[in-house]
Amino acid sequence: MKRCLIIAGGDYAPIGPVGEGDFVLACDKGYAHAVREGIVPDLILGDFDSYTGALPADIPVLRYPVEKDDTDGMLAVRWAAENGFEAVALRCMFGGRLDHLLSNIQTLHYAAELGMEAEARDENTFIRILRPGAYEIPERPGWSLSLLSLSERVEGLTIRGTKYEAEGVTLLNPSTLGQSNAFRGDAHIRFARGVLALVSCRMED
Repeated sequence: MKRCLIIAGGDYAPIGPVGEGDFVLACDKGYAHAVREGIVPDLILGDFDSYTGALPADIPVLRYPVEKDDTDGMLAVRWAAENGFEAVALRCMFGGRLDHLLSNIQTLHYAAELGMEAEARDENTFIRILRPGAYEIPERPGWSLSLLSLSERVEGLTIRGTKYEAEGVTLLNPSTLGQSNAFRGDAHIRFARGVLALVSCRMED
């Protein structure tokens, strides 16, 4: 699968290994995070309001005005979609301002609406956006498992392999029903309509 690894400008967190064949796109301050880990991006993009250092001469740079309609992260996802990527993975998207975090989740949702696999993670949090279908989520011992409806409603939701299981339920957007489940092996999730955010967080010892 053709994947674009997007290094955002949130708080630094270990980016982890870059997959073979990944295209690395650094957004604004995300370039500093890439440099910190010795990662050489394939493309740098942004309005450069949060990164003001020198940029390399041998890496393509897309510059945008500070006053624009989209965030740097959204511009990166749009670029990935226009260039045929089938998946996007965001890194360093957590921390900092709450509105930035929420807009990054909306950016992941937008990527999923375009048909791309969309996820983000750091050491303590994993988010994946799910479209209708069936999924097997490998067990993460010591991690929570929450399902949140990003659409008005998620219909036909069945959950197996968790502490709290469900069969054909409807999960509404203004609801906390899917919060703080727990793995009991690999989780199996299936639903017919809507958009889900799967959020898994490391639990305190």
